Amino acid sequence: MITLETNFGAIKIELDFENTPNTAKNFLTHAKNGFYNDTIFHRVISGFMIQGGGFDGNMGHKPAGKNIQNEANQSQPNKRGTLAMARTSDPHSASTQFFINVEDNSFLNFTAESTSGWGYCVFGKVVEGMDIVDQIQKVPTTSKAGHQDVPASPVIIENVIVTDDVEA
Repeated sequence: MITLETNFGAIKIELDFENTPNTAKNFLTHAKNGFYNDTIFHRVISGFMIQGGGFDGNMGHKPAGKNIQNEANQSQPNKRGTLAMARTSDPHSASTQFFINVEDNSFLNFTAESTSGWGYCVFGKVVEGMDIVDQIQKVPTTSKAGHQDVPASPVIIENVIVTDDVEA
């Protein structure tokens, strides 16, 4: 179990090592080394998703790790409560940023091994704290530092706790 302790409350997640071993291991490594501590959910779109893992509270971009291969072709679908990797238009550009789906987002699923078909890799799910995710999705947003949909008041991942039962 991994717990994201936010200034709104705790979100507990489980990773999917069976279907997406490399993506889950990538997230676990960053969680264990403290990368996600004191980062923010920097993109919040009600009815869609909340995204974090790349910026500090001042909208300073955290240096990302190396990109990982997209495993969306073997991942679970983008359903409410699942965690998926964020990326650029390059299907294999995910590194640290992730999002939590607040609705079923089937248009983000894998359809083909092409630039437009790769989709977004689901590597885990929320097992406790969807009420916290739902609170976060409703915060007022603004534009800040060249980004849209940024919470007007920071939504902070203060600390990430990895329990001993999480194994890659």
